[in-house]
Amino acid sequence: MKKENVVSVPFMVLGIVFCVCLVAANLLETKVIQLGTISVTAGLIVFPISYIINDCIAEVWGFRKARLIIWMGFLMNFMVVAMGQLAVALPAAPFWEGEESFNFVFGMTPRIAAASLTAFLAGSFINAYVMSRMKVATHGKHFSARAILSTLAGESADSLLFFPLAFGGLMPASELLKMMAVQVVLKTLYEVIILPVTIRVVRYVKHVDESDVYDEHISYNILKIKEL
Repeated sequence: MKKENVVSVPFMVLGIVFCVCLVAANLLETKVIQLGTISVTAGLIVFPISYIINDCIAEVWGFRKARLIIWMGFLMNFMVVAMGQLAVALPAAPFWEGEESFNFVFGMTPRIAAASLTAFLAGSFINAYVMSRMKVATHGKHFSARAILSTLAGESADSLLFFPLAFGGLMPASELLKMMAVQVVLKTLYEVIILPVTIRVVRYVKHVDESDVYDEHISYNILKIKEL
């Protein structure tokens, strides 16, 4: 029987990938790409993967382990943003010609950074909570439905917070609503498309790690980080 207060190699690997995806998504957000008639940020390429990993962790190890990895992701993102701001503030060498491009990528405004980190925390915790509660309610059945619904809930919260906090007052409300709706739909569609892979990963990890936690009688207080 595995101890609940330790982490395994599969958990560590997924946790590392989770943090890398979050950092990469923030950097990729600086480019806007065109998908047909829709304009979205390049962060869409990688950000939904963090929700898929969130689903895997909540499904296999439960909400308490998901809570740990969400806070770790937040701290790693905060560290990269803070180090980026410091690097931008430091004077460039006279011969270096890449300062403008560097500042464009790493010089995230405090408002955008705060909006991004706040939305990430809310969306990720809602995703993990919904996944956890639905697993108990369905006795571990209907993983596909739980993965999609938890992602829809998390992505909705993320978009509802990020866009008004980051761009409120800078663009028409109708455009904000359109951007929010597009982001939620595309990210949830991403989850649906990659769902067969997610299902196989979850089955494999459950088999290798011999873990399948049901969150009964636990605290959902997001600040109880030490409670694994």
